[in-house]
Amino acid sequence: MSSTPVDIKDVRAASKRIHSWVHRTPVLTCQSLNNLAGRQLYFKAENLQKTGSFKVRGACNAVFLEKESNPDSSGVVTDSSGNHAQAVAYAAKCVGLDCTVVLPRGAPKVKCDAIRGYDAEIVFCEPTPISRKETCIRVSEETGKTIIQSSDNYSVIAGQGTIALELLEEVPDLDAIIVPTSGGGMLAGIGVTVHSIHPKCQVYAVEPVGKDLQRCLEAKQRLWPNPPLYLNTVADALRLQAIGYLSFPIICEYASHRVFTVTDDQMIEGMKLSFERMKQVVEAASGAGVYAAVNLMNQVQPTAHKVGVVLCGGNVDLDNLPWLTPTITY
Repeated sequence: MSSTPVDIKDVRAASKRIHSWVHRTPVLTCQSLNNLAGRQLYFKAENLQKTGSFKVRGACNAVFLEKESNPDSSGVVTDSSGNHAQAVAYAAKCVGLDCTVVLPRGAPKVKCDAIRGYDAEIVFCEPTPISRKETCIRVSEETGKTIIQSSDNYSVIAGQGTIALELLEEVPDLDAIIVPTSGGGMLAGIGVTVHSIHPKCQVYAVEPVGKDLQRCLEAKQRLWPNPPLYLNTVADALRLQAIGYLSFPIICEYASHRVFTVTDDQMIEGMKLSFERMKQVVEAASGAGVYAAVNLMNQVQPTAHKVGVVLCGGNVDLDNLPWLTPTITY
């Protein structure tokens, strides 16, 4: 029996609940990247997912449950750097709920346009985690809308676990899965799922410089400053420094305490590899996972033969590619 509030039954239930509204994304392979890595890599292409990222899985599960449990719901509200916002807006539109999204100023235009395309209202806030949280709470109090957090929501975590459910159905003997990590909802959901189905498979986070997740996992303590900071990174989807409060204990239990840390230049190299070798448009966060799989596995698990990599999103502003423009500093 699971010692955490999310288990494989929740993940399987989420899969049934959302399957008509999300894609079962393909698992891609690339021989040239296998050759570079010295192992077989399997890329779960969530960049081809509805709304352009994995976030739609957890958002649909949480929003659909809100609609089921509260037919008279006033709607939903969330704060996000973009991908979760798009996902919640999409999920709300699917079931006819009003949606408000709190975004930090400076969020990519491509994501703002997509959110408005799902008929959601955008409320901009200061580009700090505390401003996002306070603005989201204020909107909820003023409108009665239910907050759907991107990582601190067990239904979201269960929905993200469906990534591993599908990946292990296609490649059941993986030795490791590499997961780009921001708030930790995907890492937690994948950790729960892998532990239940294939516990010998190691689940690794990949993070930007400054997140310091490995030190927190080794100590099993939240060692981040309070309030947490935004990281100055090219990966807009990975700017949250701290893991969510609900996600952290699950990650401590089910994910490896070894963490891949990558620089902006390394993320960009991973993006370019995806563009050039696989012909896949991916975000810098996905590039982090690609770089770690190709270049860093020998440092952590040199005997891993089959490695899964989550291409977590593909919402790239093609007018502002990171190797052509300077990083936005928050």
